[in-house]
Amino acid sequence: MTAAKQISSEAQPSTVPARLDWRLMLEWLQEDGLIDPEQAQKTSQRFGAGDSALHPLVRLAHAGLQGQKSGKVMDVEALTEWLAGRVKLPYMRIDPLKVDVGRLSEVMSSSYAEARRCLPLQVGMMDLTIATAEPLDVGWVSQIESHTRKKIKLVVASPLDIARYTTEFFTLARSVRAAVKTGESSQTASFEQLVELGRSSKQLDANDQGVVQVVDWLWQYAFDQRASDIHLEPRRDMSVIRFRIDGVLHTVYQLPSTVMGAMISRIKLLGRMDVVEKRRPLDGRIKTRNPAGDEVEMRLSTLPTAFGEKMVMRIFDPDAAVKDLSQLGFGSHDAERWSKLVGQAHGIILVTGPTGSGKTTTLYSTLKRLATDEVNVCTIEDPIEMIEPSFNQTQVQAQLDFGFAEGLRALMRQDPDIIMVGEIRDLETAEMAIQAALTGHLVFSTLHTNDAVSAVTRLLDLGVPAYLLNATVIGVLAQRLVRTLCDRCKQPDPGVTRDSLAEVAKHWRMSGRVHAYKPVGCLDCRNTGYRGRAGLYELLMLSEPAKEHIHPVLNTKALRRSAMQEGLRPLRLAGLMKVAEGQTTLDEVLRSTPQWEA
Repeated sequence: MTAAKQISSEAQPSTVPARLDWRLMLEWLQEDGLIDPEQAQKTSQRFGAGDSALHPLVRLAHAGLQGQKSGKVMDVEALTEWLAGRVKLPYMRIDPLKVDVGRLSEVMSSSYAEARRCLPLQVGMMDLTIATAEPLDVGWVSQIESHTRKKIKLVVASPLDIARYTTEFFTLARSVRAAVKTGESSQTASFEQLVELGRSSKQLDANDQGVVQVVDWLWQYAFDQRASDIHLEPRRDMSVIRFRIDGVLHTVYQLPSTVMGAMISRIKLLGRMDVVEKRRPLDGRIKTRNPAGDEVEMRLSTLPTAFGEKMVMRIFDPDAAVKDLSQLGFGSHDAERWSKLVGQAHGIILVTGPTGSGKTTTLYSTLKRLATDEVNVCTIEDPIEMIEPSFNQTQVQAQLDFGFAEGLRALMRQDPDIIMVGEIRDLETAEMAIQAALTGHLVFSTLHTNDAVSAVTRLLDLGVPAYLLNATVIGVLAQRLVRTLCDRCKQPDPGVTRDSLAEVAKHWRMSGRVHAYKPVGCLDCRNTGYRGRAGLYELLMLSEPAKEHIHPVLNTKALRRSAMQEGLRPLRLAGLMKVAEGQTTLDEVLRSTPQWEA
């Protein structure tokens, strides 16, 4: 039975109007025992005899109807979910990342969608999923089935979501079509020439505005979806836009390669990058605003690939530099030790971990708290990750032979109190950092190692003498990011107990109660079961007993055992503690943290 026949037989008797009506909705709500007659009468008197341009569910939500059983005010989503059950159709909250945006116009026009209050969501081989806010109006279903030659699966969705995404996605589709026409009409012209017209302040062709609109949509959409990275990837047939959300990549949109090239050219232009150069990697940055009006920093990076120029935009959280230690994921134990460490007057503090493990956020948040009016904080970075007014920031420029070592040498003459070096990559940079620490400065830097103890090994491998490490390095913080469970859908996991966690923790005793949860999946977390990320930290403080184990031939096991006796908690143990607190899962911790030896 098709969706149209199903509704006709089960929810649309001859006396029911084709469109939803607030009077009918009040009647149904009474019949289902959700509101009492008194509420219905008061609402009816309030609305009067006139109609409104508002959708009936939106109008009823504004009336503040209170559920007779739940006692809660019914919002648009609650009313929509109830209506879906009433008409015996699936209820769906629209996930914009799963809408087949590129094929909407194949199904219907924007005016048709607006008139019918419906929105195509997924176009399959044999069927087509369409969300509707008017489940009684199904006369158009047979038309679309005939037009597309696909079976229609109707679902009921919020009228507010349908109205919003209909405008947003059809506007995007029009912008892409306009950009495609621009590319087709100038087969021999490159998009670089198109951008040059804008540089010379001449009026661009109207079709060129399509590229501008697509780029603007891309950024606003990424901010709205909490993306940390935007990937623009050229492919053989259709190029792909992907967002990284909570550490996982999601495909967002497919579009012609000509449009992708135009988008990358526009973004490069805005990022003050060489638009014409496509043979070598380039870096740039852009500052813009998110929907809330906050300034957002984006770091740009291009790379030549087999099918064209690829671009990745890393989005930096505007609130990253003002997060306290608990917001970063520090437990009380490590937060106290880290605060004590960064309060030292001089020495080297290293933050280690793979790319994307949150090192930049930790460093900026820490430096932001240390950068008072009485302190001169200077940084040398490659590139500058986020612009912070309270720092004096300098960027490495390889083409001018101005690297980390040269930058550090220059900073030493700038009367700094605290210095942050983007990364220690070679012996020369390490020696300059050591020199700065020996002359009374507090130096922060990063390394790419698996754990805290490995950072000491790495510096020895670079050629730093053990006695200089003992004299300058005062602490190493290793970190990882793990996905946190979605509060909306997580459920208790009786399979994870104190004994099972203690078995993974080896010689560590897990004390206290275990409140473990498992991921389930809902629209808020895109059916992943996770929403957001938190840091795991392993803090090695190089006290005098620990330094006794640092020799030219390092005994890593002895150093690790000594550090554990003084309070070091390995990354995996930090993760297990978050499992016990119900913040993440055992699988997520095992996936994200290295094994360790007791």
